[in-house]
Amino acid sequence: MLALNMKLICLDLEGVLVPEIWIAFSHATGIPELARTTRDEPDYDKLMAFRLDLLNKNNLKLADIQRVVGGMSPLPGAAAFADSMRAKAQLVVLSDTFEQFARPLMEKLKFPTLFCNTLEVAPDGRIAGWKLRQRDGKRCAVEAFKGCNIEVFAAGDSFNDLAMIKAADSGCLFRAPQAIRQMHGDIPCVDSFDEFEARIDAFLHD
Repeated sequence: MLALNMKLICLDLEGVLVPEIWIAFSHATGIPELARTTRDEPDYDKLMAFRLDLLNKNNLKLADIQRVVGGMSPLPGAAAFADSMRAKAQLVVLSDTFEQFARPLMEKLKFPTLFCNTLEVAPDGRIAGWKLRQRDGKRCAVEAFKGCNIEVFAAGDSFNDLAMIKAADSGCLFRAPQAIRQMHGDIPCVDSFDEFEARIDAFLHD
């Protein structure tokens, strides 16, 4: 006889626990086009090709982005929220960010488990490409956890989070743009960490 399922919380990173890295870099460089994110462009490969083209045209390298990330902090309230979640259940961060960006922010969140992607970096420090951990990795991770007899709550804020939220046993959007809310009105959306925690608590105690 199988035991009752464990429960797991899967969260997006940028826009949920930390600010959007590319938006912060856009502000730091004064290049507004770099502010485009997965909230704006559902096609991740198209978005990354666009970003790398801009980086190369402006002679910007990995170290330039890492300097900006090093000065970033979690969103107000996010670190305490993550601590509270870890005290109640296992927490996994599923992100389309890159391991070369993430460490300073993960340290400030006390190193939750992170599944993300990897950059290809040329000897001169130029970002030459990117490697996905796997195609549609957020959804695949949620489905794999469910296959291990784990119940999953998933949440994010962007187009690339929708598949994992729909694959999960429960979930919601967090501070999603109005366009995503309108297109996916079947998915509840919360706008504060108190609302967020209350919804997850309801899942954990169901």
